Amino acid sequence: MPQTDTKAAQPHAEGQVEDLRPALTKLALELGPLVVFFIVNAQGERILNAVPAFKTWFSQPIIFATAVFMVAMAISLALSKLILKRIPVMPLVTGAVVLVFGGMTLYFQDATFIKLKPTITNVLFGSVLLGGLVFGHSLLRYVFGEVYRLKDRGWYLMTLRWGLFFFALAALNEIVWRNFSDDFWVSFKVWGIMPLTMIFTMSQIPLLTRYAPDEESPAPATAQDSAATKA
Repeated sequence: MPQTDTKAAQPHAEGQVEDLRPALTKLALELGPLVVFFIVNAQGERILNAVPAFKTWFSQPIIFATAVFMVAMAISLALSKLILKRIPVMPLVTGAVVLVFGGMTLYFQDATFIKLKPTITNVLFGSVLLGGLVFGHSLLRYVFGEVYRLKDRGWYLMTLRWGLFFFALAALNEIVWRNFSDDFWVSFKVWGIMPLTMIFTMSQIPLLTRYAPDEESPAPATAQDSAATKA
């Protein structure tokens, strides 16, 4: 009996892994460029000294890291399309902003532009979400409606909270890049923003549970159903 139970549990465990695989793949594709950005920035001075020709193109390690970040972001979006068969809206918008502000960083040799990127992106997302609520629309419903099932009040609160959270991230980014070193800002972008986002996401689980739609109760049996059952 124990062996039978073990064999029966294996397909169930494999099914759970398969269910998690798309989410883990998506997380890896989103985190990958940020980790590359962090590593290249940390090693940027050494790389620029090892290849002096790079110094004619990149005046600072963070600008060199920005160029690599742009390439990594483009590869991430391509892999997302190849593996997941689609590119989610938020990574697509983020990638577009990275390419625009990264390009300005390289052209002007000024890291201010790439530092502004998180502020611009988060303000954009926050404005879109809160603006949708002003007109009576929960835009998160259109993005995650196939993943989560919530009552109207739940979608409203979820959208409101994420909209305010994006504005909080924008303010936090402004505080950090204006008051700390480039290395600290890059580290905070990778090891600060992502954990904060994960913690905030987990904190929304009670909302998902509280505003889940009520299960439809089965229709009462009719006399004809009872007669058919007896027959």
